[in-house]
Amino acid sequence: MLDCEFVSPGHGGPPPAGWVATREQGAWMFLKRFANDPIHDYSRAESVEGVGRAVEALRATFGRTYPAIIDGRPVETAKTIASLCPSDPSIVVGRTSSCSRDDVDRAMAAAKTAFASWSRTNPEERAETLLRLAALMRERRFELLALLAFEIGKDWYEADAEIAEAIDFCEYYARLALTHFQYHPLTRLATEDNCYTYIPLGVGAVVTPWNFPLAILGGMTMAAVVAGNTVVLKPSSDTPILAYRLVEMAHEAGVPAGVINLVPGSGGEIGDYLVTHPDVRFVSFTGSAEVGLRINEIIAKPAPGKKWMTRYVSEMGGKNAIVVDETADLDSASTGAVRSAFGFQGQKCSACSRLIVDRRVHGKLVEMVHAKAKLIPVGNPWEDPCVFTGPVANAGACESILAAIETGKGEGKLLLGGHALDRPGYYVAPTIFDGVKAGSFLEQEEIFGPVLAIIPVDGFDEALAVANDTRYGLTGAVYSTSIDRIDRARREYHAGNLYLNRGCTGALVGVHPFGGFNLSGTDSKAGGPDYLMNFTQGKTTSERITVARLAGIGV
Repeated sequence: MLDCEFVSPGHGGPPPAGWVATREQGAWMFLKRFANDPIHDYSRAESVEGVGRAVEALRATFGRTYPAIIDGRPVETAKTIASLCPSDPSIVVGRTSSCSRDDVDRAMAAAKTAFASWSRTNPEERAETLLRLAALMRERRFELLALLAFEIGKDWYEADAEIAEAIDFCEYYARLALTHFQYHPLTRLATEDNCYTYIPLGVGAVVTPWNFPLAILGGMTMAAVVAGNTVVLKPSSDTPILAYRLVEMAHEAGVPAGVINLVPGSGGEIGDYLVTHPDVRFVSFTGSAEVGLRINEIIAKPAPGKKWMTRYVSEMGGKNAIVVDETADLDSASTGAVRSAFGFQGQKCSACSRLIVDRRVHGKLVEMVHAKAKLIPVGNPWEDPCVFTGPVANAGACESILAAIETGKGEGKLLLGGHALDRPGYYVAPTIFDGVKAGSFLEQEEIFGPVLAIIPVDGFDEALAVANDTRYGLTGAVYSTSIDRIDRARREYHAGNLYLNRGCTGALVGVHPFGGFNLSGTDSKAGGPDYLMNFTQGKTTSERITVARLAGIGV
């Protein structure tokens, strides 16, 4: 059921309480004000049973091959991508078509054709499509949770939070579109009729990560789509089935053929070709700084015949720190640090990988962090709703994290973990190093796994200096009861998302617009009020008022 109501042009009153309204050519659309989708209660027996049924239904599909989707039609290729379960790599969750450059060309042609009509579709219709997609995700919550658990190893809480975020993106951007495409007020002249509007850009290349394969993929794609653009979507090769499911639901919700074209494939084979394609008007990317910087470099030079600069929207990771001073509530700080560091195995761009602690409370805080981290439940995400730590994404990630840990053993005191777990799958034990020095490998490099470096400092000045001494600037947090220090952090802590007396993960759409400084990306602020501007361009139209216009001659 959609939380919207269409009202005839003759409606003259204000919208009901708790609703917003938009008007296009005299027709009104009322829509409930945005509210974040609540996290599901998995302590209830019916919820546990619902997930159990979804898991069994998913098991029955293991090994199935899923096509690419180009111009609304399935495309099968001889070459495929195997999606393996990171908790048990012997399980082939499924296979997807692996696209070639020729497939990318066909997808671009379809997107270019679809843009002609989709860009002119009423914004209310585009918004309503996103609302229908949000409703479908709510209906299939258990199905999506099971797939997140098997395909990328999310525990029940993290999976449900991601589903809620994907729903939120659709709901939020739908509402944003209703006002974004209205006429914007300008200074009036007696002799001219002037208006300022936003129009869509064109065809976009959307390149998405594996760590939030529903929420980030959905948010990046649907923001561009509701703004009137069409896209060619390349998902991560670790999570292509989740991408297929979302695109499938988008078509079910009413997205026309050619608006979203799904081209799974090897980054080495089609990645550069996709983002530098002459028809690409914008690139939206989430992933590592190394890949993101390469994209920025190669799209800077237009292809022959290309008559625009490619718009670039990126989010590229972080080396995020939580600062704890001597006045802080240590129980709250230790809980926030453990959750921020080890939630989803530290595989969040917002994860805390540095805990910067005043020496006066260092010993006590370390003791509390160590005690809480030791209690983290580890297991297969689909088996138990209480599991907090599951596997890392793939064999390459596991090897990279373990190599970083070996380097770290020469830089700090290993307090916890430091090894792979003796069980099937890609499990790395939650790992804590103490006594890490500023400027070291552990303190500077993004490891993207369950590794926390504790850095003792002498006072708040040094704490802020260490926190800011990184090439990233995504998230950060400060625990302090000092109002003066909190105010200093607001001014001096250089991060796109700064959290005070809470952990540095868990941004909510519309509440914590998300995006970072420095090499964390373009600070495009996903889930924020200006996000659709990334996918539109402003147009000013000025008409000199003539006698003929006033008289309506020729109209």
